[in-house]
Amino acid sequence: MDDLPATDWNGLAGDDPFLSHEFLAALEHCGSTTPETGWQPQHLACRDATGRLIGALPLYLKSHSYGEYVFDWSWAEAWQQAGLHYYPKLVSAVPFSPVPGQRLLIAPDVNREAVAKALLEASTELAQTTRASSIHSLFPVQNELPDWTRHGFLLRKDCQFHWHNHAKDHDFESWLARFTAHKRKKVHRERRRVREAGIRFRLLHGCDLDTQRLDTVHRFYAATYLKRGRSPYLNRQFFDEIARTLPENLLVIL
Repeated sequence: MDDLPATDWNGLAGDDPFLSHEFLAALEHCGSTTPETGWQPQHLACRDATGRLIGALPLYLKSHSYGEYVFDWSWAEAWQQAGLHYYPKLVSAVPFSPVPGQRLLIAPDVNREAVAKALLEASTELAQTTRASSIHSLFPVQNELPDWTRHGFLLRKDCQFHWHNHAKDHDFESWLARFTAHKRKKVHRERRRVREAGIRFRLLHGCDLDTQRLDTVHRFYAATYLKRGRSPYLNRQFFDEIARTLPENLLVIL
């Protein structure tokens, strides 16, 4: 990511923090996305005749399937049974998080189909060069699917559950007003019991987090993986960096 200007990249990524230059660069800086961890950055950039960045594809050469939250072990086993190698493979995704979003980052004032074609053809050439078995785009948004299928990619479907604030409620009480009287009463009772127990919540952004609090955040994060017998994907350095570079996008509820 350091080979690409942050301003140019973010101009394509928009306001999605998971696709921001700062987030993806932090993963590289802290050693989470490196050849040694099986996440070798292979990001593609498309420029016009003036050198302006008009398209990009966050891309990684993977030597395993960990950290994707898409379970394709059976595919890898099938390839192995056929006498073939499933790894390495090319993956366009937000590492270590099943966050839907754009994968083909394309400037709004250019021919989208042409830029998408250039990026996907380049990914195919890269797959041949690196001897990758396949190319995967994980959790792309719906309106991007035609760009992929137009170039021969196959769709696979899974299920996620999302909460949407359709009523655009601005506070808790206006949201609660849509409940039945019985449910409102129950929620009020539960919230009262929390207050009576002396429990309070503080919402802290990156600029409010000192070393001690970041230590706590990382300890809780790491414990989520360690109690399942896995090493955490993100180290303490990562939290230091995003607290500094993405302070408004980092929220801790204490």
